[in-house]
Amino acid sequence: MSQNTQKKVVLIGGPGSGKTTTLNALKEKGFFCFDEISREVTLEAQKQGIEQLFLTQPLLFSKMLLEGRERQFLASEKIEENIVFFDRGIPDVKAYLEYFSTRHPDAFLEKSKRYQYDFVFHFSPWKEIYTSDNERYETFEEATKIDEYLLKTYRDLGYKIIEVPFDSIENRVDFILKSLSIS
Repeated sequence: MSQNTQKKVVLIGGPGSGKTTTLNALKEKGFFCFDEISREVTLEAQKQGIEQLFLTQPLLFSKMLLEGRERQFLASEKIEENIVFFDRGIPDVKAYLEYFSTRHPDAFLEKSKRYQYDFVFHFSPWKEIYTSDNERYETFEEATKIDEYLLKTYRDLGYKIIEVPFDSIENRVDFILKSLSIS
């Protein structure tokens, strides 16, 4: 698939805003989707006895996320699909580091600029659906603040952000597909 014809679509937003649920619904419709990898990194660290790698070693955790998301982006270019969805993008890593006031190498910004997505769909914080669990430790207020950093990071990189309305999963999927002129 030519890089020029494939649409790379990233779903962004603070924790617990419905991105993954929507991504799973897109998968059920047959779309190729890359899953969020932070849970995978967190669970692997927990197996090694590190309860919250992001909190104890944020830069290491973030480097692992950056590498994983870069691998996903590069893998998407080898997939014969017209559209590929991502649960979070490369700039998310930089946004989280900035939220936590963690100094980071220029590579986080450089890679955010190098690997560009075609569409960015934003899921606003939604208190009614927010839950925390073993991998999602943020309060709703923290999730809202993280969301502000995500929006700032993507806007600073020049992205046009499309707001996904609060609605049923089915309607959110329909909104995304209509916005992409697919439905």
